[in-house]
Amino acid sequence: MKIGEFARAGGVNVETIRYYQRRGLLIEPPRGQGPRRYGMDDLDRLRSIRAAQTAGFTLEEIATLLALDTADRSSAQALANSRIAALDEKIATLLTMRGALIRLAEACAAEDAGPCPIIAAFNPTGAT
Repeated sequence: MKIGEFARAGGVNVETIRYYQRRGLLIEPPRGQGPRRYGMDDLDRLRSIRAAQTAGFTLEEIATLLALDTADRSSAQALANSRIAALDEKIATLLTMRGALIRLAEACAAEDAGPCPIIAAFNPTGAT
């Protein structure tokens, strides 16, 4: 498939493909007699890159994972475990924030007069 088809199939734009190639994540196919052609292996790799990004891996980490794919599974596992720990930390922070917002929303609903506790909580000077 040509680069435009490849990009569409992978859910990205052509510039993203070129960027990934410059970063060494995707290989630029050789030019034959016509335009470069991408195959299903290329598409699988692109989809893996996108899925890893969704999981929160940086492009640098993804490059490392791709290089470790068959060479060093224990290092790939360590990288994944590190990402899991970072996600757990982020989840804990988000749950704390959620709890605080629930309490503020309840306080706002409980009072009909005066400043809204939600607005006051986000005012760094304490004034409303």
